[in-house]
Amino acid sequence: MAEEKNQEVIEEAASAPKLGAPASVSPSDDFDWETYENGGIKQSNNQSDLAQAYESTLSSIKENEVVEGTVISIDKREVVVSIGSKSDGVIPASEFRYNPDLKVGDKVEVYIESQENKKGQLILSHRQARLNKSWDRVNEALESGEIIKGYIKCRTTGGMIVDIFGIEAFLPGSQIDVKPIRDYDIFVGKTMEFKVVKINNEFKNVVVSHKALIEAELEAQKKEIISHLEKGQVLEGTVKNITNYGAFVDLGGVDGLIHINDLSWGRISSPEDVVQLDQKINVVILDFDDEKKRIQLGLKQLSPQPWDTLDTELKEGDKVKGKVVAMTDYGAFIEIAPGVEGLIHVSEMSWSQHSYRSAQDFLKVGDEVEAVVLNLNREERKMSLGIKQLKADPWQDIEVKYPIGSVHTAKVHNFTNFGVFVELEEGVDGLVHISDLSWTKKVKHPSEFTKVGDPMEVKVLDIDKENRKLSLGHKQIEENPWNIFEQTFIVGSIHEGTIVELNERGAVIELQDGVQGFATPKHLVKEDGSQAKLDEKIEFKVLEFNKDAKRIILSHSRIKEDADRIANGEEPLTKVPSKKGSEKKESQNVATTNVEKTTLGDLDALQNLKEELEKDK
Repeated sequence: MAEEKNQEVIEEAASAPKLGAPASVSPSDDFDWETYENGGIKQSNNQSDLAQAYESTLSSIKENEVVEGTVISIDKREVVVSIGSKSDGVIPASEFRYNPDLKVGDKVEVYIESQENKKGQLILSHRQARLNKSWDRVNEALESGEIIKGYIKCRTTGGMIVDIFGIEAFLPGSQIDVKPIRDYDIFVGKTMEFKVVKINNEFKNVVVSHKALIEAELEAQKKEIISHLEKGQVLEGTVKNITNYGAFVDLGGVDGLIHINDLSWGRISSPEDVVQLDQKINVVILDFDDEKKRIQLGLKQLSPQPWDTLDTELKEGDKVKGKVVAMTDYGAFIEIAPGVEGLIHVSEMSWSQHSYRSAQDFLKVGDEVEAVVLNLNREERKMSLGIKQLKADPWQDIEVKYPIGSVHTAKVHNFTNFGVFVELEEGVDGLVHISDLSWTKKVKHPSEFTKVGDPMEVKVLDIDKENRKLSLGHKQIEENPWNIFEQTFIVGSIHEGTIVELNERGAVIELQDGVQGFATPKHLVKEDGSQAKLDEKIEFKVLEFNKDAKRIILSHSRIKEDADRIANGEEPLTKVPSKKGSEKKESQNVATTNVEKTTLGDLDALQNLKEELEKDK
């Protein structure tokens, strides 16, 4: 028995596979024993097929490509996206803030930055994917008019910055809403719908509009509303905007304008005198344009026309009271009742006939005045008023109050080149001619003699009652001093004078008592041969005195010339006349002859001076 068992064991051992040799029966005929003995295991064909089958379930991805993925998870910080790879990609949630409606299962485009990072994660970017395709999509949206969503990132000058497909677009302030926006900050951080309205591909600029979407909706509403409008129809609206020329009223989807002239029958300075923002008011349709969608509204038309309710007993000659509501150079508008105005022309403000007076000299806006009705036209709704009629016409008895030769104190009111206009009383003006200002001074312009507002003593020289003109004089207040000057400035006498004016024709010399004389250049030569200068004070000899022409001819050089002739025993060129009759007559003849001899060479200069004085006069 023992021997049989041993034999069986030997046979089993013999039939068992030897170590290192292939077994006669194996789970896998192609098992690589050699690799196994060397410490490695080679997969069988079945395992390779299994790996290939698994690999086939994963998509083939390449870096720097844009592919479509599926959102599989969302939290506040990250969005997990699967693109069919071994691992999923994690994208910051901030890249999806333009789309607050993102949810699990949504398809999104992603850009493959790297197949794997240190943590074995797939690196994806939704922002970059959007940027790569954004310009194509933006251009498509512009061409098709597609409505797109955008995220308002922040404010900027003149508007807002909006994230559109990852591109920063500009939203002008005027394109946010159809209504004026007072606070832009309330829109920051919001996601809104927009239309692309302009693209500059060269500078990569995009302009979007939210207002365009609203306008499209309002356009349909406007057509519907306007189709039911009728002239004279009364509607309720809300004041939505006020300008200096009127107020815009929202009629429930369409706006109309109340021009400032249609707000009130009375005169107003600003629409805000009548209406306020957000105020609800009733308006009447005055006119509208189907094509331009313009609606003209009226507010004052809802109340009676004031002229229709004006007192029927009011007539020309009646007195009325009112308030100055407007001023012009030609007159003042007086409101005697709300919406009823009359004009006081400047000519009806004063009995004065001078055109230099303006309406502002008599009245100003806000003044309460009483006036007389001069003309009343109810059909044309015009009224002329006057205030000078409240006083008696001072020219009726002008010759009694201001007789010729009487002296009065007047007020300088205006200048001209030929004289001064003065006012004796309201409505009574007169002219002082420039030649009647001074006996002694040669006045070139009245402003040299006086100034506006100053008092002036005047004498009445002439009265023209028919034309309402007074001729006045100032110098006539005093006696003519030339009668006295005739005894003082005799020919040959020597006087001290100051050169007050100097030109190429000669010099004007001011003597005592303010009288002035003239000397030609050759008579201004001093002993040392130099020429006398302006403001220099020296002595002069009288060569000629003419009381009628009020002219005195002087010479400084003649003083030395006559002194030299006397020293040489010769007769002086200019002698003082003798007081005795015969001698005086003879001396006057000699003096006249000498003066004529002296001034013959100066005739041109004297003639020029005379012409200049006559021209000034």
